[in-house]
Amino acid sequence: MSSLGLYEPLNVIKPVASGFWLVDGPEIRMAVPGGRLPFPTRMTVARLADGGLWCHSPIAPDAGLFAAIDALGPVRHLVSPNMLHYAHIAAWKQRYPDAVAWASPGVRERAASQRIAVTFDAGLGDAPPPAWADTLDQLHFRGSRVLEEIVFLHRDSGTLILTDLIENFEPSRLPRAMRLLVRLAGSLDPDGKAPVDMRLTYVDRKRIARACLERMLAWRPRRVILAHGRCYLQDGEAELRRAFRWLA
Repeated sequence: MSSLGLYEPLNVIKPVASGFWLVDGPEIRMAVPGGRLPFPTRMTVARLADGGLWCHSPIAPDAGLFAAIDALGPVRHLVSPNMLHYAHIAAWKQRYPDAVAWASPGVRERAASQRIAVTFDAGLGDAPPPAWADTLDQLHFRGSRVLEEIVFLHRDSGTLILTDLIENFEPSRLPRAMRLLVRLAGSLDPDGKAPVDMRLTYVDRKRIARACLERMLAWRPRRVILAHGRCYLQDGEAELRRAFRWLA
């Protein structure tokens, strides 16, 4: 039984906009100094111009979810947006062997260090590949010495897709002890942002990150989907400016 208040129903496709969905999954346990903390999980799915599906940060495999995904269309792409979000790609690749598994910066090395067997077919860069350039934009968010992330914009809906650059945990969904830790990290709703340990990895490199932020702001996102915590389904650009004020 989960110790978190998860975003039920789990493993159910939830529409966000035309041709764009999210799926909330079970909790995972992430290693942090002093132990392992529970995190909620979330993936996003977009239908591409050719009718194929683009799956961002696939969650734990589930037979019912696979059936629902199959009803939407063929899975063509499995995306690891950063080196912490990849653990279930191998299981999805087994289910969808013709899908292309896309590697984020550092994920191959991370998987090897964790002894997780996963094979990637291609690498993500600073521009969308032709396979989804008509549907999604992307950029490589640089500046961290530890964790770089590929961020995406679903063009038609103006939806920005982030992973760990913003975390926004709702206090009512957290165990009491974790609530205090998340507050100290600076990632508690309604003022979610990157946790303080991640922000520290940008010391002396904020100029690089600010240039990436300006590119994201130029997209004028209307909403922001997060992997962990409450998403921003309105006022996306304003929330983005607020959450990244630490770069000023």
